[in-house]
Amino acid sequence: MHILISAMLIVVAVIHLLPLVGVLGGERLTQLYGVAFDEPNVAILMRHRSVLFGMLGSFFAFAAFAPVYQPLAFIAGFVSVISFLWIAVCASGYSANVRRVVVADVAALICLVIGAAAYAFEHGESTLQLNQRDLSRSPRPCDNARTPHRNSSAHGR
Repeated sequence: MHILISAMLIVVAVIHLLPLVGVLGGERLTQLYGVAFDEPNVAILMRHRSVLFGMLGSFFAFAAFAPVYQPLAFIAGFVSVISFLWIAVCASGYSANVRRVVVADVAALICLVIGAAAYAFEHGESTLQLNQRDLSRSPRPCDNARTPHRNSSAHGR
């Protein structure tokens, strides 16, 4: 199961690393998105966006082999992908290049669902058993109210 989880995170990592080439300049951004980024401020913002996607993609690749970070990776992935898809659904008339990004994010979403389900299946039972065991050992809130204290005034002190 851990191989499936890692594989899904690697696919999501690759999808998020693809826009990293946009950091090389406006020409690369135009190739990616089919929109001219001639205005310097927009080009700066989009190049910075490329760096952020590179960081996020690198984190997914790292988490693929570091199980302790996988829940956080799934959360970050869902936020990234669902927010973009929501924005795309609410917008109208986007280009064929942006449609490719939408398709890639749908693929990433499928991988995230499969990976997160596999993670929950693999770790869910042990986590549930741990929580039940911890709950059976934990004191109940009312138990302390019924137990007399050693230093209470009832003992004449």
